[in-house]
Amino acid sequence: MAAVLELVAGSYEQITFGYQVKTDEKEWTAKAEFTHHAHTASVSAVAASERFVVTGSKDETIQVYNMKKRIEHGALLHHDGTITCLEFYGTSHLLSGGEDGLLCVWSTKKWECLKSIKAHKGHVTSLSIHPSGKLALSVGTDKTLRTWNLINGRSAFIKNIKQNAHIVRWSPDGDRYVVVMNDKVNIYELETATVTGTVANPKRIASVNFLNNSILAVAGDDETVRLCDVEKAKWVCDFKAHETRVKTVDSVNVDDYSVVVTASNDGFIKMWKIHLKEELEPPTLLGEVNTSARLTCLAVRRTSPMQQQITEEEAPQATTSEGEVVETLQLLYDDDR
Repeated sequence: MAAVLELVAGSYEQITFGYQVKTDEKEWTAKAEFTHHAHTASVSAVAASERFVVTGSKDETIQVYNMKKRIEHGALLHHDGTITCLEFYGTSHLLSGGEDGLLCVWSTKKWECLKSIKAHKGHVTSLSIHPSGKLALSVGTDKTLRTWNLINGRSAFIKNIKQNAHIVRWSPDGDRYVVVMNDKVNIYELETATVTGTVANPKRIASVNFLNNSILAVAGDDETVRLCDVEKAKWVCDFKAHETRVKTVDSVNVDDYSVVVTASNDGFIKMWKIHLKEELEPPTLLGEVNTSARLTCLAVRRTSPMQQQITEEEAPQATTSEGEVVETLQLLYDDDR
């Protein structure tokens, strides 16, 4: 049976849009699933897990939606300032960062804040959890890149960088990561924690997403999406995705190809098919939907038809190892380091 994609996008107009896309048709059509107007300011971040979708906003709240029961779950109130980044770890925990410099760990079981850490002296601009769940990275407006050890619960490494970084992302295999500063992508190796290459985008970078362990999709303040080979630190492909600047890019793998999803100020969400092979060719457009809103953020979930039929009671619980790793998370901020 064909996979089903769910697209969730936030907007300046305070509305969150949800669409369902069936992938067994030649031209993919996005069917409107929901719209939520729970925020009182623009939506600044969105993340999706198997069961939940969360949105952060300039209104200082995180709104939670239960995608299995299709109901609003309520608001998380802890940050003082805009929510800048959200990321799930498995199904059991959520990490959030904000302009207050806090990094918060939430349990998805009872939606309580397990830990609140002063992670940066300025804003937390981005965070990324290692695929193993043992490490996390964060960047902020204090010109630092911070590595958190999620096993012993301490700040493992603080690296001073020359500029404020606004994006950090682990590769899917977790052997490298990228740090974005303005229009530059610095590529790091985990083993050495050193920069192995740098690529420069023509415009300030708004969003990046790994399609696989070597190809990174980069969206800047223009209508083009560029693909970078992080192993060779060079651009390998680009395509015009929208009529105005691309705000955000996400992806999901379906069968033997990657589906790149882009969202723009022009209101469109577009789905692109890319075959990740030796010689990359420009993608083909699978389908699009016009939200008629100025989009700010995007998340893609992949579900199978069988998964959609699973009820809340039948939904799989978080594994013990997942819980153990994050329960021991004690992210400590130490000014003396």
